This record gives sequence, structure tokens and C-alpha cells, in this order.
Amino acid sequence: MAAVRMSSVRSAVMLAAVLLGVFAAGQCTEQVPLLMWTSSGFSSAPWSDPAAGHTVSLSELQSYLNTAFRSAPHNVLLFFQDKLSVDDFTKYAGVFGNKQGSAFPNLEMNLQSSSSLFLPSVSSSASASLPTLLQDELNTAPLYMDPDTLAQLRLNASLPALLIFNLPYSSSGADMMSVKEVLSGNDEVIGQVLRIMGNQPVPYTAIYTALRPSRVIEEVFPEVRSVGARSLLQYRREGSPAPYAPVEFKERGSTCILLWAKNLTVSEYRSGKWERHNLGPKTFGEGVSPKLEGSFCNATHSRLVLNYENVLSYRSFKLIFVMSQRHYKVSARRWFTMDRVQLEYDGKTASFNGSRNIYAPAEYSYRCHSVTSFRYPQLTPRSAKDGANDWRVAFDDFQIQGFNVTGTEFSYASDCAGFFTPGIWMGLLTSALMVLLLTYGLHMIMQLHTMDRFDDPKGPAISVPQTE
Repeated sequence: MAAVRMSSVRSAVMLAAVLLGVFAAGQCTEQVPLLMWTSSGFSSAPWSDPAAGHTVSLSELQSYLNTAFRSAPHNVLLFFQDKLSVDDFTKYAGVFGNKQGSAFPNLEMNLQSSSSLFLPSVSSSASASLPTLLQDELNTAPLYMDPDTLAQLRLNASLPALLIFNLPYSSSGADMMSVKEVLSGNDEVIGQVLRIMGNQPVPYTAIYTALRPSRVIEEVFPEVRSVGARSLLQYRREGSPAPYAPVEFKERGSTCILLWAKNLTVSEYRSGKWERHNLGPKTFGEGVSPKLEGSFCNATHSRLVLNYENVLSYRSFKLIFVMSQRHYKVSARRWFTMDRVQLEYDGKTASFNGSRNIYAPAEYSYRCHSVTSFRYPQLTPRSAKDGANDWRVAFDDFQIQGFNVTGTEFSYASDCAGFFTPGIWMGLLTSALMVLLLTYGLHMIMQLHTMDRFDDPKGPAISVPQTE
């Protein structure tokens, strides 16, 4: 596990060395820094310096957290910024005694007064999974907070808590506020939260990282294969192509099932905590050939079986995707659904139902940024007594096609993201309310009538009888 102690962000020499080390690897895309510190009175275990340019992976970050929380407080404050890079510390932190020009005064003060750790290069996919890792490590649900809400919350030192604070990031010139002003505002939020925590007799562990880097150096890969309207090796996020080809299952010499994912993670609940295992390295990558015994496909049914060994101490472990397709009269077209995702381990079975949420036109592939059995689940246990209730599955950047495969490339992808997002619904409802008010106003205006009699100052006054 890669980590290094950092006494202060203001140390320009150390930050420059880290930055040069990251650049030396030649691959600076999708890497974010991670800062971790504890409240006074707690210290972290010593860690060796990371190798120059080494990027912390998901499994390494999980191992690091397991070790860190053996001694660190279990009340965790996660400051999750939209974007962050080591360059932001180098450019905007107070260096060479220039405290007045620093955008991180509160962060620097807390790093100096407590035990702190610094990971200069963490995979953005690992940092994006940090809330899930912390949730599994602490065995508690996250609470999304702001300083005003935290001020009304009373924490218990004996019960773990995961408090997440989302922080923005601004690109210079794109918004009215500069990057330094936004970072200064975020630092003020961090300082306000830590002052509130200081007024409570509850120790805490704080983590500051980001979802993705603010500065990305694009890499050039030798092969980028087109797969219709979407590409498996296309720029999936911020110009980064996928590093490996999909799993292919062939029937009678032609490919009939394709599968790709960034991570295939399975977790089992044991001894009061979730134990995780990522099957991705055993499934995808150069020189990796997963065993597909038991797979088959025909015109109406497909079954992809991934066979593994020694997963979570099970000698035999299978991850199975069961799909089918049929014609639907309402839409007048054929659709394919993922009926089940099964786990078979040493003779036992856990089955998740996915037919209600995972589907696409038969000639398309299905793609989703995250397919899980928890936290907005698309996969649910088939019954209350099924073994799946003791398991969790999570597939990141998942894409699958079980029918109508042409060549070795995915067809156009039907994405799981719905068109009517909460923002769109809010806009439609607001517009409808405005139209209703406008219609009511026009109706009231049309009901106005002009006077039919006027008073003549030279003639007799108009008399209006009381009975009229």
C-alpha cells in the first residue's frame, strides 16, 4: 500500500517531489490525491514511502483502510470534491512562508496539529468507490451533510458514523469565481466542520479527496476499436480509453456473448463485516483468459459462466449471467433481459433477479455506470430465504450483450440512465405551474368590463338606485 506522511501541505519541496514522481510514470490520467488525518490524541501506523509514479488501486486502498481503522476513530468525515489534483496544492497552497496567499489555511493547520497521511496518486475509480469502501468498513450507512446540519447533530463516540460533505470545483474562466476562490471556500467549509467537531467530545478521522482529477494528461493507445454508436475502447470518461478487450464467448466459431466491466466485485457478510473480492483482474486484461465452461447461447437464451478458483476462501466459484429475449406486443419489437445473476460457490447458490431493471432492445447492448445489489439496486435477491441476502455484487462501468453480436464488437448501447432525470421533472413541473398561473391571469383579465355610463360635468349627476 502506497502512502506517505505529510506534515504540511505548504511544503513545496515535498509536493514538487511527489508531482515529479507522478509525472515520471508517464501516465497521469485519472489520478487524484488523498489526504487523511485524525483528531488530536490519535496517530496512524507508519507507512513506507510510495514508489515514484505508483498509483494506488482499489484493492490497495481497501487494504490501507482496513489497516488504518484498526487504530483510527470510526467517526469519519469524508470531504468529497468534484475535482482535485496535486497541481492544486502546488499552485494554491501557502509555500515558502506565504501564508497570506494560501487557499488551504484550515487544512494546513489541521495537518500540522494531528497525525496525517498523504496518498499523492490514487486511481480515480478507487476514489469514486471510497464511500462504498468506508460503508463496508464501518458497517454503517452514509449521511450527506452540510455544516448547518452537522451543528444540530450529536454523535456518539461508541457508534461509527460516515458523514460525507460534497465540495464543488470551478475551472478557471468557466465560472464567475476563480479556482483559488472556490478552493478557499471549500477550505472554509472544512474549517467550519472541524470547528463544530471540536466542540463535541467525539474523536474523528477526516479524508479529503476527489471524484476525478482537475487536470488530465491524455494518453494515446495504439488501438481504438469502434463499436457502432458507442465504443468499448472509446473515450469512456474524459478521454480515457478502456485498457482491455471484452470477454468473448463463441458458439460454433462466432461470438455470441460479450462482457466488459471496470470492476466485478463480490462481497460476503462474515463475522459482522463485509469481505470483498474484485474478480476484474481474473477476468479482463492482457494475457488473462477466463474459463467459460458451462456457457451457451441460442436464439432465445444466453448463459455466460465465469469460473474462478480460491475466491473468498471458496475453492470453486462461478459468476453466472442468465439472459433471454422475446417479442413484446406492446412495443412491437424484441427485447433482451438479464433474468438472473448467480453466484455458485462450493455447491451453494445465491441468485439475484435483474429482469425488472436490466433490459435493452434485442439488437442493442446494455450499459450502466454501476450495477449493484445495494444502494439503488438493480439486482435483488430472488427470495427472503435465498443465499443472496448474505452477498453483495457491484459491477462498475458494466456493458453486456447476449444476442445479435456482430463480429467482436458491442452494438449500440442502451444506457441505464433514464431520460427524465429529477432536474428535468423539476423543470417540467415548474413550467406547468407557470403556464397555469399565466392562464389564470389571462382569464381574470378577460373578465374585466368597461363602464357603460359616464358622468357628464355639465349635465345632471348620474343617479344609481339602491335597488339596481
